[in-house]
Amino acid sequence: MPDRFRLSRRTLAPTLIVLLLAAGFGLALFQPWKAFTNTTVNEAPPSASATAMKKPDTSTAQPSEPQYLAQGHFVAHEHATSGTARTVRLTDGGQVLRLEDLKTSEGPDVRVYLSTRDADEVKTGLGDGAVELGKLKGNLGNQNYAVPNGTDLSKFRSAVIWCARFSVSFGAANLSSAAN
Repeated sequence: MPDRFRLSRRTLAPTLIVLLLAAGFGLALFQPWKAFTNTTVNEAPPSASATAMKKPDTSTAQPSEPQYLAQGHFVAHEHATSGTARTVRLTDGGQVLRLEDLKTSEGPDVRVYLSTRDADEVKTGLGDGAVELGKLKGNLGNQNYAVPNGTDLSKFRSAVIWCARFSVSFGAANLSSAAN
């Protein structure tokens, strides 16, 4: 082999260390094994069975059962995503985003958001005023995410599965009034 392609013993060890560190960093950043794994979560509907939930009551009295406020079906963006998103008002006044029959990909830092943008607009970003509800619990199944107290759900147009690491939407669901 020509001398110009040979590594001296002095440069071989540092070169191998740099290559191993770069490979480790790449694995930590991209987490490629998540393309081949699934996490299923099956949480019960919040505080009542889904069949017991009813459409919103227009009276000012506290509801006796959780109520659907809005719902929509996921559309895929960067990853195949399907399922239903529902906003729910609990009997204690709390609010929850419920994801039902969710199917999406796992990723390195996937989170659930409410966005003031509609599902198509979210492809270019979450927009001002988006509210993070937490890390995605699983890429398959049914799960509940508490909405922070004082959040006016009527200002949000979509629920979004968002990869924070790469700033991309896996999918989003337009939230339309459940009374419609």
